[in-house]
Amino acid sequence: MNQYYSGEALHGDDFTEAEITQWYNDEKEGYAGLVSGYKSYEYGYHDINKIYGFKYLPKKTFKRVLGIGSAYGHEFVPIAGQIENLYILEPSDNLVSDAIGGVKTNYKKPNIDGTIDFPTDQFDLIICFDTLHHIPNVRHVLSEMHRCLAPGGFLLLKEPINSMGDWTKPRAGLTKWERGIPYQYFKKHLPEIGFKVVKKHHFFTMTSFLLRKTGKLFSKPIYRYKWYLWMDKYLSKLFSFNTPYHPVNIWQRIGPTEIFYILTK
Repeated sequence: MNQYYSGEALHGDDFTEAEITQWYNDEKEGYAGLVSGYKSYEYGYHDINKIYGFKYLPKKTFKRVLGIGSAYGHEFVPIAGQIENLYILEPSDNLVSDAIGGVKTNYKKPNIDGTIDFPTDQFDLIICFDTLHHIPNVRHVLSEMHRCLAPGGFLLLKEPINSMGDWTKPRAGLTKWERGIPYQYFKKHLPEIGFKVVKKHHFFTMTSFLLRKTGKLFSKPIYRYKWYLWMDKYLSKLFSFNTPYHPVNIWQRIGPTEIFYILTK
C-alpha cells in the first residue's frame, strides 16, 4: 500500500473488471447515503465554483453540456442561462432533478467501466466536481472526457488532492472507497491525455481543521463566506508547494487539500 499512500500510484487505477464492478456497486448510492433529506439538500459550493471556475468561461451559450456525477445538478445553477442542452451522468437513483434553472436535465447511467456513451467531440463544456475520487479507473474516465470534449471546449475539474485518511478503514462522513487524487497524478496524466491547462488553483488550506474549530461560531460552514474564500485563496497560493498525498504530521497538513482546473482540448 505504500505506493498508494505516497501518491506514486492511484488506488483503483489498475483494478480488474470485477474489482471495478464491486467498487461501483459500493459507491453508486454512497453519496446519496450521506445526504439527508435528498430534495432538501442545500448545495454550498457556488462561490467556490464561481471564483475558481465559472469566471474564466467565455460569456456565450454552450450548446451541449455534460455533468459527471453531478447529482441534482445544483452546480449548474450559476451558468444555467448559458446552457442550451444539459446531460448528466449519475449512478444514483435518488439524486436526480427534472430541471436546473429552467434547463431540462437529461440523465444517463454511467457505464461501470467508465466508458462514456456519447460521440467524440460532443460537448463544448464538461463539468466534473468532486466525482473522480469516487471512481477507481480515473485515467480511463479522464481519457473518455477528453474524447467527448469538442476542440476548444472546456473541462472544469475540481478534486481533493490528499488521501482523505485511510480508505481501507471506515471514516465518518465519507463513502467506503473515496480517496483524493494525488496532485502529481494530475500533473502527469492531464498533459499525457491531451488536456491543456488554462487555469489551476489550489485551495482549502487547513479548512477541515478550521471547520471543526469554528463550527459553533458561525451559522454556516466557513467556506460559504466569501471573506474566508478570498483569505484561503492567498494562503493556499502561499503553501501550494506543500501537497503531500497522505499527510502524517502537522507540517504536512498545512497546505491546500483541493485543486480546481480549467482545462481545454
